[in-house]
Amino acid sequence: MTQELIHSIILTICIALAFIFPQTTLAAYDVEIAAGLFIFLFVARRLSFFSRKTRLFESVVFTFIIVAVVTTTGGLSSPYFFLIHFLLFALTLLLEPLIPIIVTIVLMLFFSLNITGSVTLLQLLPLFSLALMTPFALILGNEYEETKRLKKSLSSQQENTFLFLSLMLKNSLREIQKNLDNFVGDHQLTAMKRHINTMEKQIDMFEGKIDESGS
Repeated sequence: MTQELIHSIILTICIALAFIFPQTTLAAYDVEIAAGLFIFLFVARRLSFFSRKTRLFESVVFTFIIVAVVTTTGGLSSPYFFLIHFLLFALTLLLEPLIPIIVTIVLMLFFSLNITGSVTLLQLLPLFSLALMTPFALILGNEYEETKRLKKSLSSQQENTFLFLSLMLKNSLREIQKNLDNFVGDHQLTAMKRHINTMEKQIDMFEGKIDESGS
């Protein structure tokens, strides 16, 4: 199973539980449950209980609380329905960019199944808004992933640059020191000048390669 599929299954189960939640007796304690989840999330982050899965845990908590709030306050006609739009953008930053698409499909399916009686087109607008917001969340997620990739690449490039310069300078300085220790005339002086010129050419060449890769 891919990571995206595992995360999608977990969030789908979370959304299903959020829709079942209003039908249970626990709905009377929605505020207490939400507060408890946030406190548990805060403690877990502080103590690093889920150091490798913190983003997934945050996504599950946010998804359950927001969807539960919307379903317990009127569903599609809930005054808090706009929170789902923020949820889609949050998920695309916390998890993979593909996740908002799957979450949107699941939400639209569950909201459609929970519609009772006749509804007007105006009442269905919140449902259509989910489909309209998803591409923007996807674009944001792709841009965020690209930014992280570029930062990682830049950091790696900087490390390679420092390593290269360090090794080159050490070797050149070692050769210059050797010539100084054995200095007897113009031969060693010419050798030192040659090492310095070679070092300058290597630095210029390496900087040119960095400029080409950056452009």
